[in-house]
Amino acid sequence: MKHRIVVLGAGYAGATTAGRLARRLHRDDVEITLVNADAEFVERVRLHQLATGQDLRPRPLHALYAGTGVRLRTARVASVDADRKTVALTGEQGPDALGPDTPGPDTLAYDTLVYALGSTTTDHGIPGVAEYAHNVAGKQDALRLRARLAELEPGATVLVVGGGLTGIEAATEIAEARPDLRVSIAARGGVGDWLSDKARRHLHLVLDRLGIAVHERADVTRVETDAVVTAEAGRIPARVTVWTAGFAVHPIAAATTLTVSDTGQIVVDGTMRSVSHPDVYAVGDAARAEGAGGKPLRMACATATPMAWQAADALAARLTGRKVRETTIGYATQCISLGRRDGILQRVTHEDEATSTVIAGRSGARIKELICSAAAWSISHPTMLMPSRRRRLAATREVETRLVTT
Repeated sequence: MKHRIVVLGAGYAGATTAGRLARRLHRDDVEITLVNADAEFVERVRLHQLATGQDLRPRPLHALYAGTGVRLRTARVASVDADRKTVALTGEQGPDALGPDTPGPDTLAYDTLVYALGSTTTDHGIPGVAEYAHNVAGKQDALRLRARLAELEPGATVLVVGGGLTGIEAATEIAEARPDLRVSIAARGGVGDWLSDKARRHLHLVLDRLGIAVHERADVTRVETDAVVTAEAGRIPARVTVWTAGFAVHPIAAATTLTVSDTGQIVVDGTMRSVSHPDVYAVGDAARAEGAGGKPLRMACATATPMAWQAADALAARLTGRKVRETTIGYATQCISLGRRDGILQRVTHEDEATSTVIAGRSGARIKELICSAAAWSISHPTMLMPSRRRRLAATREVETRLVTT
């Protein structure tokens, strides 16, 4: 009987894990099923571009995994039973979908689960966010913002709440694409305050060049239809509010018997395996893992890919009876796009602390584009990267050995 591996989520982490497992394990021994709510791989790092009217290249999953042996299920995950080793699916599309007369969700059993459901935006309990604010956390969210921005007349106000990477990229992309709008950004702390002095100076020069008003140390207490209210600056006008002030994981894992952190992330060891359930791995935003210096890895594409490599290699090694290698994940750079013609490449330590090395301007933009394109290319070509030798499972080799010697 084949070993059933189920991967939940086809973002950067899940898609990379599925492809790497398909390269490492012999398809006669394993059945790899990839579950995703969308039929396409979505470049989440480009959703601010989608929101401003740019079209992203379609990447249908069935085409990406054709010939790899990876089985696709286009469905939403309703729940996970980590003790019974089953996943409940709902809203499924495609040939595996249940008929309309079938009650309840479909159940998918697994021997090993890779949980990669990622994250979505969180409102931190701020009134009005859910009702009045837009976000760029998902493809449909970005498309709704795109439609709303297209309705705005010249001079309309757009406020981006959040001074992190997502907020900076959203604000600069909107201001560059729509110079007729009055764009501003508000942050509880400083905008880009984790960057080095050189990078922060360049960032604020670009914000000023694009005409983006900056509201720092502005604690938003309420979002209204045409403004946000802050504790310090009062009301800031906003015909459209874009909320980027933090992300949270889906609550599915917290509803299981899996050990999770206070953020709802699955707590994993250095091989991305659950500390409470050895048949469950977690990667990407959904996992709470320690990186260099013992610091928790942050939610980012830069984190998702090495976590996926670690999980896939560890799982393949365990299944094939080989040595499990563990590598401490660290950082090298942070890349920020500032519209299509400007950007920042900030060199960081393995512990993710900014250094004085910065590449900014058009060179920074080109490097950021190269990195984003390379990440999407690797997802789109799951069988063209090393390692590519498909090994047999340890149990299969034992059986074959006994057959030969008897």
